[in-house]
Amino acid sequence: LTLIARFGAGKVGEHLPRLIKTVQSEGANVVWSCDPMHGNTIKAASGYKTRPFDSVLREVREFFAIHKAEGTVPGGVHFEMTGQDVTECTGGLRAVSDENLADRYHTACDPRLNASQSLELAFLVAEELSSQREAARRVAL
Repeated sequence: LTLIARFGAGKVGEHLPRLIKTVQSEGANVVWSCDPMHGNTIKAASGYKTRPFDSVLREVREFFAIHKAEGTVPGGVHFEMTGQDVTECTGGLRAVSDENLADRYHTACDPRLNASQSLELAFLVAEELSSQREAARRVAL
């Protein structure tokens, strides 16, 4: 059974610990996954539906931190992305802004991270996992 957490940045700490404890009290063995896309969808001032890169990253970091604190294992993440150079999500190193959304907004449904944002997020998640693994190794010594 996979449980997908999609609370939104800043709300993970309010809900995920209680959910983890409830699932554990029931004796269920689940895979915990994070979907930081849906809980961070907003309507920009321009009227476009978008997702701020920083909010997506923040939710992922909160998800990992809470699992570390609870002694549980984060099992996966879900991102909506494309290899195309779209302007659907704001932020990232290339700093897509609200004003840029109309440039290459091609989604028919939900905003996706573009190729640059996807790679950036992959590297930042990898760094997060590496630092947690290194911290756990130091504690074990």
